[in-house]
Amino acid sequence: MAVQIGQKPEHGFSEPLGLLTDCHRRIERFLSVLVRVADEVRGGELSIEQKQAFTSALQYFRDAAPKHTADEERSLFPRLRAAGGSEVEEAMAHVDRLEADHLRADRLHREVDDLGCAWLRNGCLPKQSAERLCGLTRKLQEIYEAHIELEDTWVFPLAARALSHADQQAIGREMAARRDVFVRPVR
Repeated sequence: MAVQIGQKPEHGFSEPLGLLTDCHRRIERFLSVLVRVADEVRGGELSIEQKQAFTSALQYFRDAAPKHTADEERSLFPRLRAAGGSEVEEAMAHVDRLEADHLRADRLHREVDDLGCAWLRNGCLPKQSAERLCGLTRKLQEIYEAHIELEDTWVFPLAARALSHADQQAIGREMAARRDVFVRPVR
């Protein structure tokens, strides 16, 4: 069940669209941990392994996932909007939905984090809170499933076609900067 936050990605910052896709795989894995542990234990006492996995998943969504959202909303989506063209214009309605998904997921994650931290702190959750946690994690899984599918199959391939090499490299440098990683510009 252990999933490490620091797992080495398949892509580097010089391949930002691939790195965003790698991030989706981490989101799916960590979300799977939240759903599975919440459903299996239902607020009862966590085993050491469950506690470690659940803690790592909460930490991922607290610390790393907001950087992924910023990568999309501050770096990718504005450049995609600026690229223009009929295909990009058609995609913009979907990008608006993706940004709304980010807001919905952020609200749900805050509540999951509050409930999850209470569970970890107290060793158990009242039945109503445990049921709420299960419902929230399943709702997040539902949101992410559609969201990731749209980005991986349409938005990212469109960005690969519509954005210049320079734009993609700038996105990669911005992503690195959000993580305090220095990347030399690639020409």
